Amino acid sequence: MSDLGGLDLFELFKGEVETHGAALNAGLLALEANVADPAPIAGLMRAAHSIKGAARVVGIDVVVGLAHQMEDAMVRVQKGMEACTPARVDQLLQATDLLTQLSGLREADLPAWSAGHAAEINGLVTALSAPASADPPATQSSAPVVAKPDARADPEVAVVRVSQPVAPSDVTPPSEPSPARPRPAEAPSQEVRTVRVNADNLDRLMRLAGESMVEGRRYPQVQRGLRELKSRLRITREVVESAGAAPELEEARRQLATLEKALSHHTGLLESTFRRTEEVGTRLYHEVIGSRMRPFGDACAGFPRMIRDLAKMLGKQVRFEIDGERTPVDRDILARLDAPLNHLLRNAMDHGVEAPDRRRTAGKSASASLRLQARHRAGMLEVRVIDDGSGIDPERIRTKVIERRLQSEAVARDLGRVELLEFLFLPGFSTASAVTEVSGRGVGLDVVHQTLRELGGSVRIESEPGAGTAFVLSLPITLSVIRAALVRVSGETLAFPLARIERIVRLPQDALQRVEGRLQFELDGQAIGVLRASELLALGGDSLRRDGMVSLLVVGGAGERTALAVDGFLGERDLVVRPLDARLGRVPGVAAAAIDDDGLPVLVMDVEDLLVSIRRGLSDGAIRGVAAGTLSGDARARRRVLVADDSITVREVERQLLRRLGHDVEVAVDGMDAWNQLCAGTFDLLVTDVDMPRMNGIELVRMLRRDPRFTNLPVAIVSYKDRAEDRAAGLEAGANAYLTKGSFQDQTFARTIADLIGEAAP
Repeated sequence: MSDLGGLDLFELFKGEVETHGAALNAGLLALEANVADPAPIAGLMRAAHSIKGAARVVGIDVVVGLAHQMEDAMVRVQKGMEACTPARVDQLLQATDLLTQLSGLREADLPAWSAGHAAEINGLVTALSAPASADPPATQSSAPVVAKPDARADPEVAVVRVSQPVAPSDVTPPSEPSPARPRPAEAPSQEVRTVRVNADNLDRLMRLAGESMVEGRRYPQVQRGLRELKSRLRITREVVESAGAAPELEEARRQLATLEKALSHHTGLLESTFRRTEEVGTRLYHEVIGSRMRPFGDACAGFPRMIRDLAKMLGKQVRFEIDGERTPVDRDILARLDAPLNHLLRNAMDHGVEAPDRRRTAGKSASASLRLQARHRAGMLEVRVIDDGSGIDPERIRTKVIERRLQSEAVARDLGRVELLEFLFLPGFSTASAVTEVSGRGVGLDVVHQTLRELGGSVRIESEPGAGTAFVLSLPITLSVIRAALVRVSGETLAFPLARIERIVRLPQDALQRVEGRLQFELDGQAIGVLRASELLALGGDSLRRDGMVSLLVVGGAGERTALAVDGFLGERDLVVRPLDARLGRVPGVAAAAIDDDGLPVLVMDVEDLLVSIRRGLSDGAIRGVAAGTLSGDARARRRVLVADDSITVREVERQLLRRLGHDVEVAVDGMDAWNQLCAGTFDLLVTDVDMPRMNGIELVRMLRRDPRFTNLPVAIVSYKDRAEDRAAGLEAGANAYLTKGSFQDQTFARTIADLIGEAAP
């Protein structure tokens, strides 16, 4: 059934089902929105007829029968023989869902699918052949299938659409009405051809095209070398000329003149070649990147239907609009956007959009507005999910933060709106009063945030109580080539994507202010703390200049801006991004790699991951900012250690040992006392016993690891218990080290402390 001249008929059939299934979904939603407008019906009939014909060719009789009844039902509506009732639309949408499922099947699974859905298909065929009812159909609808980019293709195969001119008479008028607003008619002089290409080949072609473009831009570097060579030749000629008119120098003069002329000639040729290479490389890159680009609307095919179904289920009225459907987006980014957008839209329907009665009471129209927008802005893709619903109450978030002990009550009371909204992206955080079928389980927004981070993007929330909410997603347009700032940190060259840098600053060290022993400076009226990039990245060394100047990268959004002190700036570059070898796993703070103009490897930093590390480090004391007076001094600093033990003797022994190691030490008499001190202060290390009153050491460590503030706080357990099960219990609770109190007699205790927090300054 599936082979004809090397073509896979079932794959072609799946592609046709996907295309016409999307047209059926969009057309039926448009028809439901305005039953008085018969325009969509012709397109719906053609789509059903096409599926019927394709199913007949590949021999799927159950699909032939179902599509035939769909076509007949729409013919009756078109001829005025029956009304287009909500029940009839539900039946047709249910049938469309079944047909769309075929686009995700393998041919071998077809018999099982046909048998499993036989009763449902027969019920729909009977319902569609009967007179239209005003009541919803009794048969339950299949779960709508959201069309995803390349859903019908093998995971290793991409679909490339190529524009090819055709005669106007060969073009079928567009038959896909938009669910939100009429789509402009396509120009009748173009059609799109689809070619299946191995995705790995396309990715390699993309990288080569990017490298070609970057290589073509290396002429300035070559030009500097040629200028230096010409300068040396000129100096040599001047030396020869000054030597007088000796006959033996005449030949040297002639040779120098010939060399200078040849150098000028070849420099001109090389300049022309480089210019042409850069032009061709850039054009090649943009052509190849165009083959990877797909319209944003490809990711939105199933959303109008999903919103329609959710509105009916929740008893809400919603006007859903999509702006920027033709905005080009990298296919890899587009494929990853489906889940975040799906969640944000469902979240808006459940939490943001109010019921009609509640909206009327608030002075709003009964029908809510929900918009999905996409556009290019400042070299990035910006996607917005906007509703005019109830908005987000920051006080509810504040209450949840205090209830869950994510911040102390005193700190939580001082948090601003932007800071409070950030808590919504924490795993498991939800302000929903009840769990529903749609949302409220405390999962989703953290996945949105994580997905955006993995793509090198970010997400923020704009909300006004009573006026609505907007989730703003900012992503790179493509993942292949980035514009980055190159910096030096402890002798290493690192790349920071320009899209993730707010400001690059170089200023005198005396422009930094000393506040509570730490350095900061003012930017746009906001005090910004300074961190060593070398310390944050664990590169060692002193990453700060000693010439009286300091170079800073300002990263982070409003409310969390931080300045990273680096050795210096090396300029901006276009870099071809190369993924890290999978065998390396996840490297903290590193997003990818690249090659610089000199052919040397450069690490591309993950700024979002660095910001997470900064937040955690500042909250648990692992990062404390650059201390005043240490810009050109030793990078080591005294650490603050908390010792928890109910034995006064053991406490004093540990306190004295740690003080001799150069650390500041506080003590706690039991686990509860330690917990209270940890919450009230900042410590770099906890040393705790196991057996203590009120709260033992194992309970203390478990409580710490459940609290985001102390996730990365180093913990060493020191106990008389030395059984394997005791050691395992301590480490499983989350301790970084488990020592016996016999370790005081040798260097084990000191070495372990140094391993956990480093050596203190002498």
